[in-house]
Amino acid sequence: MYKPKSLRAHLTAVSAELRQNPDKLLIFAESGNTVATGTASLSFEYRYKLNIIITDYSGSEDAMMVPLLAWVQLHQRDLLDHPELRKTGIGFDVDYNNHTSIDLAITLALTERVVVKPAGAGRLEVVHLAEPQPTPAYTDEFWQAYAGDALLAEWHTPANPQ
Repeated sequence: MYKPKSLRAHLTAVSAELRQNPDKLLIFAESGNTVATGTASLSFEYRYKLNIIITDYSGSEDAMMVPLLAWVQLHQRDLLDHPELRKTGIGFDVDYNNHTSIDLAITLALTERVVVKPAGAGRLEVVHLAEPQPTPAYTDEFWQAYAGDALLAEWHTPANPQ
């Protein structure tokens, strides 16, 4: 699965706190299953809940949510486009530890398509497909998210999501 690694790299890149303390970012793929069609092909789809936990985080929740939504636009667009998935596809919990830090837990409903095809001589080629890409407004440029004058996060979202 490429999405957990991709999201970890993205969130770490946008947060100085996570770059300095990468152990604060925990990522788990849970409640997963594979869906195959029962045809002769071994192609399938992963379906799972990705749980992201940021512990003892001293930044703003917005500093994680805005870049997360930019990532979702490229890697799981249906969470934004589909009316039912908009209601349940992105969830969060916040534990206010004290006056200066929180534990932020985010849950994403993710899928990944995997094509498996014969490559000759008993070999199978396994390819993880990127999500279909409309041309999002927030790609291939450097972005900064602000709350007033306070810089919350900054990132570059590549046009090629893998």
